[in-house]
Amino acid sequence: MHQSPQDLRRIEALLDFYIDSGVDCFLGEEVVDWFERSRLQSSQTRHAAAAAPAGPSARRTGDEEASRGPAQDRGQAAFQPPAAAPPARAPHANPGQSAAVPDQEVIAAARDLAASAQSLDALRACLEAFDGCNLKLTAKNLVFADGNPSARVMFVGEAPGRDEDLQGKPFVGRSGQLLDRMLEAIGYDRSSAYIANVVPWRPPGNRTPTPQETEICRPFIARQIALVDPDVLVFLGAASAKTLLGVQDGIRKMRGKWMTYPAGGKEISAIATYHPAYLLRSPLEKRLSWRDFLAIRQSLSKQ
Repeated sequence: MHQSPQDLRRIEALLDFYIDSGVDCFLGEEVVDWFERSRLQSSQTRHAAAAAPAGPSARRTGDEEASRGPAQDRGQAAFQPPAAAPPARAPHANPGQSAAVPDQEVIAAARDLAASAQSLDALRACLEAFDGCNLKLTAKNLVFADGNPSARVMFVGEAPGRDEDLQGKPFVGRSGQLLDRMLEAIGYDRSSAYIANVVPWRPPGNRTPTPQETEICRPFIARQIALVDPDVLVFLGAASAKTLLGVQDGIRKMRGKWMTYPAGGKEISAIATYHPAYLLRSPLEKRLSWRDFLAIRQSLSKQ
């Protein structure tokens, strides 16, 4: 079937969106509704249990037959999650092997570990040894930072993506290339800026980090900002601003407004702007980001 140039552009844009979102393969031709399948199997289990004899052995046999489901579904049973998973062990019990439970104890351990770092190298070593965040189990590399640790301006995003995970550096994919061009437009580059993320490990499939994952990683980025001690702190997107400033406004309402971020006993000038990944999807908003970057340059020239 003949495709018009407009259709081809739409298909190309959709593929770019999938790639930016971390989708790199297809798992099957048909969608499986696991929630509906689980509901049906639970209903069959209850009906079988109600019809089974009262004896202990008969109840056990009836439950086992019902849990297997209809004959046509037995080939799918291997993909079903277990009815009750064993509790995850604490991260220090077997580092790198078991998932951590994101409770207050793990968050407190992250705070103590981050506070103990007296340099950026020490902080990186702490993160490499830390097993309290489950994202570390699926990520290929720790994405700590890039740029100049002595820079006067620091940029903070939310979490690394596929390209960042492969290279171990933040903002190196398409959004990173756009950020480089934006920096160049105001006379800066990676040698005169410092770039990091709130979460230093890529979430699977580029999904949004959970609140627990973000809270576990927050002490490390807070310590990183304190050690860099920039004159200007730039939040790329609303997620990093909300995490570190505790604000609830959306990026449209927040961007372009100067705020302050407390770190190391001082107030750092802070501003939020659109994330480069958003600008790739909404290029008309670049004009507003340009205003933000001009304001950043003006602030740096005054200090």
